[in-house]
Amino acid sequence: MGIFWTVIIFFLVLGVLVIVHEFGHFITARRAGVKVDEFGFGLPPRAIGAYRDETNHWRLVGLKTKQTAKTIWSLNWIPLGGFVRIKGEQGEEATDPDSFAHKSVGKRIWIISAGVLMNIILAAVLLTVGFIVGVPQIVTDQALPALARVSAARIQVAQVLPDSPADAAAIEIADTIFAINGQTFSQINEVQEFVAAHAGQDLTIELERDGEAISVVLRPAGIADLDGQAGMGVALVQTATVSFPWYVAGYYGVVETGKIIAGIFIGFYLIIQSLVVEGQLIGEVYGPVGIATLVGDAASLGFIYVLQLTAILSIIIAVINYLPFPALDGGRVLFLIIEAVRGRPVNQRFENATHNIGFGLLLLLILLVTYRDIVRITGGFFGVF
Repeated sequence: MGIFWTVIIFFLVLGVLVIVHEFGHFITARRAGVKVDEFGFGLPPRAIGAYRDETNHWRLVGLKTKQTAKTIWSLNWIPLGGFVRIKGEQGEEATDPDSFAHKSVGKRIWIISAGVLMNIILAAVLLTVGFIVGVPQIVTDQALPALARVSAARIQVAQVLPDSPADAAAIEIADTIFAINGQTFSQINEVQEFVAAHAGQDLTIELERDGEAISVVLRPAGIADLDGQAGMGVALVQTATVSFPWYVAGYYGVVETGKIIAGIFIGFYLIIQSLVVEGQLIGEVYGPVGIATLVGDAASLGFIYVLQLTAILSIIIAVINYLPFPALDGGRVLFLIIEAVRGRPVNQRFENATHNIGFGLLLLLILLVTYRDIVRITGGFFGVF
């Protein structure tokens, strides 16, 4: 897929994730009696804005107008999601009944947490739709529910070992193996046994990659990870399109959402453990550029892959945003919990300064990860030129 469409789809996915998150803050604030000064689509500077006056007529506002009698709905120039400005969210106007700062700790926690909750709900809805239509899943050694409908079973490459015959033949992750020397297979062990039986012989591997048929030739060799046993140097998984009847798809969508949340927490634990114990970073960390390439890869495979990736990204945003780190929703909730325990709020200047420092550190992290993404894609700094 071309860069232009990759960027467009990436911004659409990002926009949906952020707008849904901000809508959670918006709707809970309104229901709690808190005034929302502005709901913006995109980030400032503002292109155009309007609000409904007391007579229910739309009124345009100036580009620098910050407050009106009712919520300003704005369209902004930078197409990166959106935002809400809630009255009193920085502790100001605490005596006004419609100010965020005037509300109880419980209501403020609920308003702050609603964005994360909306991202989780979005993921469950998307996965439910996916299970009705049919989503690709790994089914290797997995007992599927009785109501599951399985189709389009295939054997795919999950990993390619460096300096292996498969690496030399340019086999890639997600390639589908259709046949070897004209023979088709239904199980992974059949492929492994066939390859091992033809050690030292040239094998013609018929693959599918991004909807295109590809043929490569390789010669199985001894693989160190397999105790010297002859192989191609790939890890294989069996995948299939799994769907459910509409009346149970919602249940399995929620269950799958829970599994992904648990998987993310386990992933964080393993990453932190590896950094602390071994001083190494396991896996890959993706920033905006890396995520955009993932979205482009998903889009090249089809709509259902984009839907599935969007659900996963929505959960990742929810989990990360609720970590107790300054500037994130979880950090703001932490200060409110401290306020509830102490019986009085934390000094507002100290809290604001802490969030500003946290925001700066997050921006620095994004820049570092983005540079890492660019290095990964271009092959290094000089690769750009």
